[in-house]
Amino acid sequence: MKNNDLAIVILAAGKGTRLKSSLAKVLHPAGGRSLIEQVLRSCAPLKARRTIVVVGHQAEKVTAVVEPLGAQAVPQQPQRGTGHAMMVARRALGNAKLAIVLAGDAPLIRTETLQALLAAHRSANAAATVLTAVLADPSGYGRIVRKSGDHVAAIVEESQLTDAQREINEINSAIYCFSPQKLWPALARVKPNNKHRELYLTDAVGVLASQGETVVAQIAGDAREVLGCNTRADLSAVDRIFREAKRDALMNAGVTIQLPETVLVDPDVTAGEDTVIEAGVQLLGATKIGARCTIRAGSVLADAVLGDDVVIEAHSLVAQSRIDADVVIGPFARLRGGTHLKSGSRIGNFVEVKNSTVGEGTKAMHLTYLGDARIGNKTNIGAGTITCNYDGFHKHPTTIGSGVFIGSDSALVAPVRLGDGAYVGAGSTITENVPAGALGIARGRQANKAGWAAKKRRELAASEKVGGSKKKSKARRR
Repeated sequence: MKNNDLAIVILAAGKGTRLKSSLAKVLHPAGGRSLIEQVLRSCAPLKARRTIVVVGHQAEKVTAVVEPLGAQAVPQQPQRGTGHAMMVARRALGNAKLAIVLAGDAPLIRTETLQALLAAHRSANAAATVLTAVLADPSGYGRIVRKSGDHVAAIVEESQLTDAQREINEINSAIYCFSPQKLWPALARVKPNNKHRELYLTDAVGVLASQGETVVAQIAGDAREVLGCNTRADLSAVDRIFREAKRDALMNAGVTIQLPETVLVDPDVTAGEDTVIEAGVQLLGATKIGARCTIRAGSVLADAVLGDDVVIEAHSLVAQSRIDADVVIGPFARLRGGTHLKSGSRIGNFVEVKNSTVGEGTKAMHLTYLGDARIGNKTNIGAGTITCNYDGFHKHPTTIGSGVFIGSDSALVAPVRLGDGAYVGAGSTITENVPAGALGIARGRQANKAGWAAKKRRELAASEKVGGSKKKSKARRR
């Protein structure tokens, strides 16, 4: 259901000084996405009339992230506090009757919590509704001072707390719902009476409460939702929460994850029932894994698509590749972009495949490079085979038919074509096409020289004897 009277404002202008980074705070990743993208994704199901992101530090980079997600970027220059940020966004809000305000560095906020905040605001017909959380240790946060029941008297920053107020463990999340027609007059009364000479939304909440307007608090069901990312430790903690939730979702869907705390899974990854993921695996990007697959220890899959019953042996890398059913890869294999392995094919240890199609039942089991190749069905690629696809200027294709046998340590110099059923002798350097059913062999003729080895050993022994005598002579002269 659309909220045509609702606008969303995300405050994302800060630099994030405590992160000690050249990257704007909201562009740092947690849970496989930037902080600002996580917040926007939580807001999207609300279907607000418009979503506004107030940008400042690295405004162009932040804008480039938020605009494709349907948000409007509004610059705040200079940055003079959260109250000033809302004043900057005022024109973009238009005639919205409600505004949810969020921090761009608090990515754990859930859609359900925002819906509850909006419902509480509407139910109370409030001027402002503050999302709060109850913490065992509220140190560092502003406290919620209540009048009675759900009604808020003030938000008091920690530096201004009285001894009695320090005992309060309900904190301000910096996430609000406002009725803008009530907010603007209150903001006009806020003065920058602080050491930073900035205008704060918390002061506007205090003004509304002092004027007798209805200000209520809505407690978040999970206090972790309001966690901000001010330090690298904060980023790590938030990332861990996202990752744990994703792993739990996969396991609830029928996936076995061994030592889950060691497995990294990005948010868009999917996996079918009875798939087993071993320790130390990374599943990145938009990787999709079928049913009954096994991903063994230390493997990394990035934007890979796997059919059913695929086995990725240990310490293999599969990126931007499509793997059909019943394929075995690795151990220690590398599949690069544009690779398609058809059903029943086998890619073994220390084999690299790039931008190639490998046919059904085809095998390349050892120490091989296949680049820009098209390979038919039930072909055998011997150990040490290389498709020489690059001439220093351009890439060239290699086409290998079905039922081909390529002997070990062969070099196929592209562009070259091997017909169905062809054979290539081991150790060959193939520079010309091999017709179907033919044997291609290109290597120097072997010559055996009788007695050569024995003669060579005698020469070496004599040389070592002479050398030893010279050393002894020099020693005596000294």
